[in-house]
Amino acid sequence: MKAGYLGVGNMGLPMAGKLLDGGHELTVYDIREEALKPLTDRQARRAASPKDLADQCETVFVSLPTLETLRTAVLGPGGVLEGSGMTTLVNTCTVGVPLVEEMAKACAAKGVTLVDCPISGGPVGARAGTLSVMISGDRTAIDRIWPMISLWGKTLTIAGDKPGAAQVLKLTNNVMVAVALIATSEAFVMGAKGGVDPAVLTSAINAGTGRNFITQAAMSEVILPRKFDFGAPLHILMKDVDLAIEQGEALGVPMWVCQAARLVYKHAMFEGRANEDMSRIIQVIERGAGFELPKRG
Repeated sequence: MKAGYLGVGNMGLPMAGKLLDGGHELTVYDIREEALKPLTDRQARRAASPKDLADQCETVFVSLPTLETLRTAVLGPGGVLEGSGMTTLVNTCTVGVPLVEEMAKACAAKGVTLVDCPISGGPVGARAGTLSVMISGDRTAIDRIWPMISLWGKTLTIAGDKPGAAQVLKLTNNVMVAVALIATSEAFVMGAKGGVDPAVLTSAINAGTGRNFITQAAMSEVILPRKFDFGAPLHILMKDVDLAIEQGEALGVPMWVCQAARLVYKHAMFEGRANEDMSRIIQVIERGAGFELPKRG
């Protein structure tokens, strides 16, 4: 199967690399020439445009950072839906149900099957091949791409048979992570300012009922060593939080705690931190507390 990959940034680059690792023939496109080099150095072909990518490839994977860039690359002039060879489009972006439904309708009109396939685990998981892959759409198309997406991680979950179901699953996951990041940051600053060593906090909490992804991974590996290199910029997480709250409100679900967490992220955005690593959100809380966590690790 001739596969194409559109968008090779923090997530797309390692995910495309895993397809090459699996022996798949790959053609790639990104607006940044330098982003393509690690893949073309490994004999991936370079397409001239999204349309050219879809002219050459039966299956096109797409990983782009915003709703606007995805809509343009898929639905706009010169987008993949103008290509002549594509039969399956695999969306790995977290963009919410309305845009996925819009793309699915446009794909169907062109005889293309859309598979919704958002992923969780961040750049670290993408590089390690330990992503959680969430999938929804036509089962025949899913079965066809299963060997390829299995290269991204061992946990593949089918959310439903309609594109969009996987978006709901992914947004549920991401808003929980976003809330946990704020709550954990506040709690750790409180504990450390109260005199408890952050290493002791981490050990005790991870052995107790307060443990979560942030305490088990991000805190010890990224935040306490003051590396702040989780790999995802704040504006990406902000986008996911907004989409999750919109989804909840559309379904009539109270999102009170998620709204409170969003206020912290909005504050950081207003401070000009949109392109900073998401893990730096703790610095907003530290400044408010007049206390900085001591470096550990």
